[in-house]
Amino acid sequence: MTNSKLIKVSALALVILGIAMIYIGGFYAPKIMLPPIITGVGFFIIAWVFNAREK
Repeated sequence: MTNSKLIKVSALALVILGIAMIYIGGFYAPKIMLPPIITGVGFFIIAWVFNAREK
């Protein structure tokens, strides 16, 4: 697996985990829980940095 493909796959995994964390924190919990939502947004930022660094 090339370095470019590895970065794309890991960025996709981070986006999926971020969406899951935001969903659990915002919709599944009895009330809105901010730590999972903030962590999910952090996963989006890390995936964005991976993709920006690749180019």
